[in-house]
Amino acid sequence: MDSSYAGQILRVDLNQKKCISDPVNSSWLRQFVGGKGLAARYLFHLLPAGADPLSPENVLILMTGPLTGTIASTMSRVAVVSKSPLSNTFLDSYAGGYFPAELKFAGFDGIIVTGKAPEDVYLWVRDGKAELKDARHLRGADTHAATARILKETDKDAHVGVIGPGGENLVKYAGIAFDQYHFAGRGGAGAVMGSKNLKAICVRGTKGSKAVPINNDKNFQSLVREVIDKDIHKNPYVQWAVTTGTPGTMDASHQAGIMPTRNFQTGVFEKAHEIDSKAFKEKILAKHHSTCFSCAVGCRNESEVREGKYKGVKGEGPEYETLTLAGSNCGIGDLGAISAFSIKCGKLGIDTMSTGAIVAFAMELFERGILRKDQIGGLDLRFGGEEAYLQMPDLIVLRKGIGDMLAEGMQRACQKIGHDCEKYALHVKGLEYPGYDPRGSVAMALAFATSDRGACHKRAWPVAVEGFGKLDPFTPKDKAKLVVDGQILTTIQYSLVACEFMGVQLPTIARLLEATTGFKGSTEELQKIARRTWNLTRLFNVREGFKREDDSLPRRISEESLPDGKPKGHRLSTEDFQFMLDEYYELWGWDQNGIPTRETLRGLGLSELYEPSS
Repeated sequence: MDSSYAGQILRVDLNQKKCISDPVNSSWLRQFVGGKGLAARYLFHLLPAGADPLSPENVLILMTGPLTGTIASTMSRVAVVSKSPLSNTFLDSYAGGYFPAELKFAGFDGIIVTGKAPEDVYLWVRDGKAELKDARHLRGADTHAATARILKETDKDAHVGVIGPGGENLVKYAGIAFDQYHFAGRGGAGAVMGSKNLKAICVRGTKGSKAVPINNDKNFQSLVREVIDKDIHKNPYVQWAVTTGTPGTMDASHQAGIMPTRNFQTGVFEKAHEIDSKAFKEKILAKHHSTCFSCAVGCRNESEVREGKYKGVKGEGPEYETLTLAGSNCGIGDLGAISAFSIKCGKLGIDTMSTGAIVAFAMELFERGILRKDQIGGLDLRFGGEEAYLQMPDLIVLRKGIGDMLAEGMQRACQKIGHDCEKYALHVKGLEYPGYDPRGSVAMALAFATSDRGACHKRAWPVAVEGFGKLDPFTPKDKAKLVVDGQILTTIQYSLVACEFMGVQLPTIARLLEATTGFKGSTEELQKIARRTWNLTRLFNVREGFKREDDSLPRRISEESLPDGKPKGHRLSTEDFQFMLDEYYELWGWDQNGIPTRETLRGLGLSELYEPSS
């Protein structure tokens, strides 16, 4: 099971300034395949329980999958795994582009970083060798400027993952920018890098795809062509990603009445037509293209604001989550302003989702009189106020005034502000809510609550058949299975590490794995690997002290009914939520405290990692 693997992990000890190559743990590889699962196993082994996420004890892992670097489409992605400084949970965040494939070409399946450098450094990896280089001259540089400087110093054909000032200043939701526009954003991995004085990781493999021998196998080439013809070119969902892309979700979200608006006070935005997919295409879309290695989809949106006061702003995106959380959720109905906000966040190196969510939160507190003008530097921080809105990312990253508090995330900001402002805070375990109001899709509330990294829509997406589909979006009955099934599927995806738009069904995934690694697994075996991985990340969180009450529902969702749209008059009661949670735990084989039982762990081969108290 090693033909498409590099077979080596790069171990970087920043304390000792040492870089060594270690063989991949073959036993763990068989259990977890790669990506999320393999990285989670290393993290569980290497990280002491209770470690401060911003201390030298924390571990930062970048992991590829078995199909990374092959000609298989939608597989050039990297899993960034650590303990989150925002939520204190297990953290996995993902990015695409050419960096993941280049890491494999350079001779490594992954990188494990420990310790803290005494001064700013960046890691330079080339053809199986690695060194730490002085990065003091890059302190304060934004992600675009730092990338350009590093490429000039190393190799113009290399690929870079870098933090901006947000990571350097330990903003709890700082991310890592790969090749400028591919962002591992959620949960604060950029702050972990910043805490280690690690500015960037630059990789180069001069052999290119020849470094992965399986690419030359004719049977594998035939299977890849079959996947492209049947699962990509003829898959409506994948083609939607190309022709419309995630801005198209705006249309469905608004129609369903679940588009977060003014800090989730409603799900209907009066300016939705100004920022929906039609407006996106007409006003700012420049072209669709592919910026990931060997991708047959080409879902990336290159954009440029063509008129108005933001004319000339250009880059990639914004995607759906940014359009809602940094758009309608902040009362902003100008695509130019949202684009400017998105590009600014990307260069500063902070997550647009959490940034948009916490700015909206501050806007509501200001309008309610909980935050006063003198507390926020005289800003008129009202919903829809573009001037103050566009200043907020800078204040957050520089930790200036109110920005210092908001840089800590919504949960910690609440603790400092007081005034019972938790009732206006939309987060789970400290990670801010994504762009769907679950009062119009109750299974999404369960998905947010039970995600292993805090509130997340990327672990299960039941809104597709609930809020956007034909299932009753308000009843809790049988919704737990939707969430569990989604979590199993995405866990397989993230262990590959594959794109959301891969369009491939489980039997085909099994065929691809057999062709590249020799792994002969049925759909059931793939599902078991996913269950093993999901239980492992649950064990990680249990070890860190998380329990049932942390799988929670924000007060706004349970106490306030939506005032408009299709879900008008609906909220999700605590009783209905707890009903779903009970059902969810049972389906996973966990006890009523959300802890995997002995039987479950034994069946997954995880018994030695945790001993349940009952």
